[in-house]
This record gives sequence, structure tokens and C-alpha cells, in this order.
Amino acid sequence: MRNVGQALVQLLEQYGVDTIFGIPGVHTIELYRGLTQTPINHVLSRHEQGAAFMADGYARASGKPGVCFLITGPGVMNAMTPMGQAYSDSVPILVISGVLARGDINMARGRLHEMKNQRLATSTVTAWSATAPDQHAIPGLIARAFNDFATSRPRPIHIEIPIDIFGESVEESWVAQPAPGAPGPNPAAVEDAAQRLARARSPVLIVGGGAVDASREVTALAETLDAPVLTTIAGKGVISSAHPLFAGSMIADPDVRTLAADADVVLAVGTELASPDFWDGDIDLPGDIVRIDLDPDELADDYGAALPIRADARRTVAAINEALPGILLESGRSRPVHDLPALRRAFEDRDTDTRARHRTALNAIREALPEDTVIATDMTRIAYSGNEIFPVSEPRQWLHPVGFGTLGYALPAGIGAALANPGRPTAALAGDYGFQFTHNELMTAMEQSLPLLIILWNNNALGEIREGMRDAGFAPVAVEQRNPDFEKLAAAYGCAYYRGVALSELGRIAAECFDRKKPVMVELRPKAAGEPI
Repeated sequence: MRNVGQALVQLLEQYGVDTIFGIPGVHTIELYRGLTQTPINHVLSRHEQGAAFMADGYARASGKPGVCFLITGPGVMNAMTPMGQAYSDSVPILVISGVLARGDINMARGRLHEMKNQRLATSTVTAWSATAPDQHAIPGLIARAFNDFATSRPRPIHIEIPIDIFGESVEESWVAQPAPGAPGPNPAAVEDAAQRLARARSPVLIVGGGAVDASREVTALAETLDAPVLTTIAGKGVISSAHPLFAGSMIADPDVRTLAADADVVLAVGTELASPDFWDGDIDLPGDIVRIDLDPDELADDYGAALPIRADARRTVAAINEALPGILLESGRSRPVHDLPALRRAFEDRDTDTRARHRTALNAIREALPEDTVIATDMTRIAYSGNEIFPVSEPRQWLHPVGFGTLGYALPAGIGAALANPGRPTAALAGDYGFQFTHNELMTAMEQSLPLLIILWNNNALGEIREGMRDAGFAPVAVEQRNPDFEKLAAAYGCAYYRGVALSELGRIAAECFDRKKPVMVELRPKAAGEPI
């Protein structure tokens, strides 16, 4: 006879879950009884924030939902920051937690981990949050979650289970339900989109995180149209940085803005067209906008769309590719030749001293790492430069906390990414301050024997905020901190450490890291303006 905790874990295994992140607590013991009876790997984090960031990195790197087991109250609250990040960046995370016993909910009896309304709190950073009223509701809630991951804009989902349910005996069979495929496009909309693109003199493609599974289709469409492709930060790699039609992930650049503004048709695929990608306000898109997105709200935002298509990106772009050849033969339109190499050179010519130093370091990092390396980054100045200039060859390689903008993301997300793809080179790029938000997860990386390369960019400051204060015309305050001795910190966790190495040594260190089952930390310190790193 199984209880609810055991049946739930076995149900998750049927849905293909192979890794769960979390910390056991008094309210979730029966879930952990269930884990002893399946091959699912449980990853013990050092903080629930780390667990949920790991689930995020796992999901971004693999395309599968990341799963967390969290305790009632503080465990759930500690994970709300990464849940907010995943909500902002459309990352599928399933958070399963306890909640007070059914007879205690909303009774204010002062129970352990009691909250006024846990579900109401998590509803602000999830696609939906639900309470299981009894054990019979659990299979349906899990089925609904995996159905939504497969067919809707992916975002975190929270399911809380009253703690008096976990130990109940389960007599019925819990069986995973097959999820339908993501919705395909309306044929009339495909024809309309193909006609608009075929007639366009100067089409431009803008692709975001919703297009990460449509890389081949987007690249083929760009080649058919001979159209430049811009990627958002979340869309880096949808078209390879080495492709001649790649116009950059630097949408804030004035030349790129001009390129987009001069387009008579813009095909926006799986992107919010959100301000974090533009930095300086919105982008001007006066031409016809054809938008493909699963989220109906995005199709009716401030940018609007001359042709909104609510459908899966891969299926829709593939359908447009099928429709285009015959239409192009009829259109006979000539298109301007875009000098994209010159556009990229002009962008580099506008490098500030800071970005030039970042470019030197990022070029060395790129050269040192295998081409297929997955890199999780933090909210740090060198990563902001990397968002624009670090080249990647495929999607799911550059993981950055874009919209919510959380510190502490890189290390735990890198751990999740490494666990999602065993044997694939994985790195984390963090600033000195953000690293300290979650550096305790170094021990998680050690316990999991992960060959994770951790690059610590240490400028002993909150560099971006310091510059913002200077630009605002006042002396910086509270932005220069005393850091720990990172070498001793790494040693305390048993982690290999390097400092003061030449950039030319990064390749050797990376190879050493990936050949051994142990994380390696490299501390890089930027010099003053005008000096080499």
C-alpha cells in the first residue's frame, strides 16, 4: 500500500522527471519516503532560493520542467525570488510544497510555518497556484501542470498539499496523462504572414526566448528571405552568432534600432519586445508587425500586431517556410543588401572603456571554452556586455536572469544546467557581490561532483550602481564593500581556485575543470581604465 507522498513521486517519474531540487522538512518527510523508491535524483541545496534557481537552470538548459520540493511557509517564501525570475523569463518550474493541515488553514492557530495565505503569495509569481483539497485532486493538478507546460507560455506552477494528506493511503492507480502538442497556426494566418514577408522590401526578424525550439526553422526562414535576424537576450543562439544574417543581440544599439525602424515588415517570434533588451526606452517599429506568440496578452500589448498569430513558434515558422517559395516566385521583389559585418564593427567602435575591457575578457573566455558550453550568468556588468557580444552557436547556451533581474542566479543555475546535461561543459559567470547571495551552493556542486567552471568577476563593488550614481551627479554611497578572501572561501568548500592567472591560461584551467568531477573557481580582477586585465 502506498501513501500520497510515495504515489506522487512515482507519478512525477511517469512524467519524465529525473531530478528534483529541494530541502526536506518536517512537513515533507513522506515525499522523501517516496524518493527512496524511484531512480529520481534529489539534489540537496543549501537554501530554497538555490533550489529554485537550480530548477530554473535545469529547465532552461534541458527544455524540461524543473521540479522543487519545498517545505511550508519559509521554504516557499525563500523560493519566491527565483519563482519571480522564472515567471518573468518564461521558464517552466513545478514547485510542490506542503501547506497547513486542512483543519488549520486560515484558522490562525499559530501552527509551525503558518502563513496567512501561502497560495495567494505564490500566485503573484506563478502561472497559477492551487491547493489540493484531497488526495484525489492531486493527479489532476499534476496533469494540468504538465499540460500547461506543453501548450501554454511556460511559467512556474505551484501546487500545495495539506500536510495531513501526505500520509494517507492511496488505493487507486495514479497514471500520467499525455499532454497535447502546442497549438498550431491558423492556415489563413500562415498564408497572410507568408504574403506579407514575400512582398516586404526590407523584412527583419526579431526572435526571443519563445523561439528557442525553432532555431532550425528561423534560420531557414531568414535564409529564404535574406533577412537580418535580431535576438533578444533570452533568444541568444536561436540563430548562430556566426551566421552571416545574424544582426546581433544588441537591440539597444542605435544602428540596430535604425535597422528595425527601417523594416517594412517585422516578424517577432516568441518575444515580449521588453525594455530590458532595449535599455533606453522602447524600440520604434513603424512597419507592419507580424507576431507569433503563445501568450495572447503579448499579441495585444503596446506594440500591437498587424497580424497576431497565437501558436507554437516552431510549427508556425515551419508552416511559413512551406508557404513561401511559391509566393516568392510571384513577388519578384528585390531587397536591399544589409552590411551586417559593418554594423557589428560600428558597434565595437562605440565600445566604452568598460565594455572594451569586458570584450577582452569575454573573447578570452569564449576561446577557452568548448563551443557547446552552457554558461549561466548573473546580474553583473561583464554579463551585461556578454548579453550583447558573447557569441553562441545554439539556443539554451547563455542563461541570464533578464526581466526580474535577480542577483545570485549564476552559480545555482549553472548547477542545474550541469545536472540537466551530464558531460556537457558548463560554466557560471558571476560578479563578486551577486556571487555572495548564493555561494553556499558551492557545497551542492561539490556533493554532486560537478565539473563546473566558476568565473568570478571581482571589482570589489556594485559597479553598475556605482556608475549610475556618478552619472546622476552625486558621490557613490553603499556600493563598495569589503569582500571575503575568495581563495579561502573556495578552500572551505573544497573547491579548486585560481587567481591572478593570465587570460591565456583560461583554456588550460577550463580543460582541467571539465576533466575532473569537481568545480573550479577562477577569480578575475578588472584593472583601471586603459590598463589590460
